[in-house]
Amino acid sequence: MLLHYIDLSWRSLKRTPLVSFLMILAIAVGIGITMTSLSVYHMMSMDPIPQKSKQLFAVQLNTTDDGTNWWTEDNVPLQLTYKDAMALHNAETPTRKTASMRSGFTVHLNNQELKPFLSDARLIGRDFFPMFERDFVYGSAWTLEQENSSAPVVVINEELNDRLFGGVSSVGKQVYLDDTVFTIVGVMKQWDSHTKYYDLNNGAFDSPEPMFIPITLVAPMQIASWGNNNGWKHEAVTTFEGQLQSEIFWLQFWAELNTTAEVQSYRNYLQAYLEEQGQLGRFNRAVPEFNLQNVNEWMEYNNVVTTDNKVLLGLSFLFLAVCLANILGLLLGKFLRRAPEIGVRRALGASKRQIFLQHLVEVSLLGFLGGLLGIAIAQLGLWGVRSTSNEYNALATMDLSMLLAAPTIAISACIIAGLYPAWLVCRTQPAIYLKTQ
Repeated sequence: MLLHYIDLSWRSLKRTPLVSFLMILAIAVGIGITMTSLSVYHMMSMDPIPQKSKQLFAVQLNTTDDGTNWWTEDNVPLQLTYKDAMALHNAETPTRKTASMRSGFTVHLNNQELKPFLSDARLIGRDFFPMFERDFVYGSAWTLEQENSSAPVVVINEELNDRLFGGVSSVGKQVYLDDTVFTIVGVMKQWDSHTKYYDLNNGAFDSPEPMFIPITLVAPMQIASWGNNNGWKHEAVTTFEGQLQSEIFWLQFWAELNTTAEVQSYRNYLQAYLEEQGQLGRFNRAVPEFNLQNVNEWMEYNNVVTTDNKVLLGLSFLFLAVCLANILGLLLGKFLRRAPEIGVRRALGASKRQIFLQHLVEVSLLGFLGGLLGIAIAQLGLWGVRSTSNEYNALATMDLSMLLAAPTIAISACIIAGLYPAWLVCRTQPAIYLKTQ
């Protein structure tokens, strides 16, 4: 019966090609614009590491004096000072943890074949790689001994390896970062994360850095931060050592906690650490404050999806509603003009339910065709979004769920728009039209 209804619907569309085309175009434009906004929103808000998002925790410590105002909702700074980040990094608990900082270098091979270029880099602990599940094409992370001895070693990504060494294994080879020779110990698989959730403070949608070096190199090499630096009180910082000992916030910190007991244990540790620092006179705070937030909580806390994004998504659905209102008018005209034909079919034994279902199949076919054309329009819209900024390269795309959602939304919307016209036409009284035949 369904195939018969589809055949009748296809014939109906061919009998009124102009009206059918206008309805398909209307739903396609509505779906195209809606899916453009929905795809970007979906990529912004989706869990970037669903298999571990509840085990990775961003750490915040409030080491300011009581009464200090900060711009976060709970008045707790987003980043840590160097001395706090390294104190937590060197602690025995938990098993996996890492301080993290954004920086950059001039990269070259000290030859005439490759011009020097600037590149972002991230300074981390070796636990960063298993914590964020980074796989390697060649080599591996640096060893604990190399990290503790501040050895000049580096992990690069596939793209940089292709640029520097033509894609062959570069493990054991050397690369210059500024004027320092670094030995490559690993080549990491390309990290196509749409949200740089491990450092939302320095560009939530920037691409991951192509180079990773030990965090223990910050002090001996006096590596400057390329990220945000936030202070809360006047300090006469005139040397790099002074910055390391200052109360300026400029590092991030992550801990992996796999059980509820581990979370509670680490909370107790942070509480004790802050109480100790308060007793040392670093800050005047009656009650220590800190936060442990998993990946999704951290993204929500940092307003990764802004109110503007939500408003834009709402407006796109309103536009789709306007398109449906136009389709509703066209469907009413088309279906009611078919009333004499329906009257004859009713007289020949067709039930109201069959007439109703037949017309719903017809509007579903309209929605399906409109959804397919809408995907093409959405792709055009996403290309336009990507062309505005490199920041949207990983965001303005449609994954499989969005590709399937487009025709689903189009069919559902058309069915909603077609319910009233289909209900109206199935109530046709056969006697009225039989008298006119």
